Amino acid sequence: MAGRNHLFVPGPTNTPHEILSAMHVPMEDHRSPIFPKLLAPILEDLKKVFRTETGQCFVFPATGTAGWEVAMTNCLNQGDKVLIYRFGQFGHLWAEASKKLGFDVEIHQVEWGKGIPLDHLQARLNEDKNHEIKAILATHNETSTGVTSDIPGVRKALDTASHPALLFVDGVSSIGSLDFRQDEWGVDASIAGSQKGFMLPAGLAILGFSQKALAAIDNSNFPRSFFSLKDMAASNKDGYTPYTPSTPMLYGLRKALELLLEEGMENVYARHHRLGEGVRRAVAAWGLQTCAQAGWDSDTVTAIVVPADKDARHVISTAYNKYNISLGAGLSEVAGKVFRIGHVGDMNDVSLLGAIAGVEMAMLDHGFDIKAGSGVAAAIEYYRSTAK
Repeated sequence: MAGRNHLFVPGPTNTPHEILSAMHVPMEDHRSPIFPKLLAPILEDLKKVFRTETGQCFVFPATGTAGWEVAMTNCLNQGDKVLIYRFGQFGHLWAEASKKLGFDVEIHQVEWGKGIPLDHLQARLNEDKNHEIKAILATHNETSTGVTSDIPGVRKALDTASHPALLFVDGVSSIGSLDFRQDEWGVDASIAGSQKGFMLPAGLAILGFSQKALAAIDNSNFPRSFFSLKDMAASNKDGYTPYTPSTPMLYGLRKALELLLEEGMENVYARHHRLGEGVRRAVAAWGLQTCAQAGWDSDTVTAIVVPADKDARHVISTAYNKYNISLGAGLSEVAGKVFRIGHVGDMNDVSLLGAIAGVEMAMLDHGFDIKAGSGVAAAIEYYRSTAK
């Protein structure tokens, strides 16, 4: 098929040419005297993206899933009670991973399409008089449903209850693209992945830890080796890593940080909101609904619910095979019920207009009751009226 595949999944995201070029380097000695000139500035600049001055950032040659394990096995003990709300596939996977690691996982089911219910959380923390809950596992942005939760609200609930539990946040699909403030929100461990807002291939687990979380390491009896934060911190102090890093990925991360910080994080957040709003305007013009209910919309991905007599998998297949567009599939409880348009990373107005047009064609091919050009027109008017 002529032309290129157009990637509109919520991760991996499109990698800018500047980052691809930066990664195209010969192999080098990661124990050389000059290696700290690469790593040390990366760790400092990550703090600007995580919005922390008092915390510490780390990079593991792994994925966001590994980031869950890094946070939990370094700061907690086996058998500790952790609380999590399950309102999407990635919250579900985090809960399952926690069980496998031997934690006492308290799961509260939430309707998919909503996020963390703060009233319920407040009541649960208030009744936990003996502070049995040692950590809250909060999914900031649930990509399977296109839902963003209120992390400052979670912190407020903890503070109101005077509860000492650690706050762990899965920010894999939010950090580097959605507003995130580790210090201001009192996040103890924040977890990101390289393949979303950082616009890199998958392969790096990027984390931020508060001083409270780092202090908890001394009281953790969890066995760990590769994921030891103590080992990582000891090597990072001198600008090195305790084992072989992926130097091309680090060069790519160096360039990604330059691009993000040059744009300015507030501008990054605003760009993602604007692009997401254009997609939501298109969905409304089609007469369809998003999986995310009012007030929960994500600015990095929109999950679109198809009519009951349609199968979202057919839309996804046609979009890929006929129009060379990659869309996100519905996962688990929403499989076949939704398809997803990712609007995260290296995107602009025309990028999303292409996605919307391709989706319209695929839906029309499957008999959706929509008017050709309606979604595109709605998005065009919004993007034109809000362009700088």
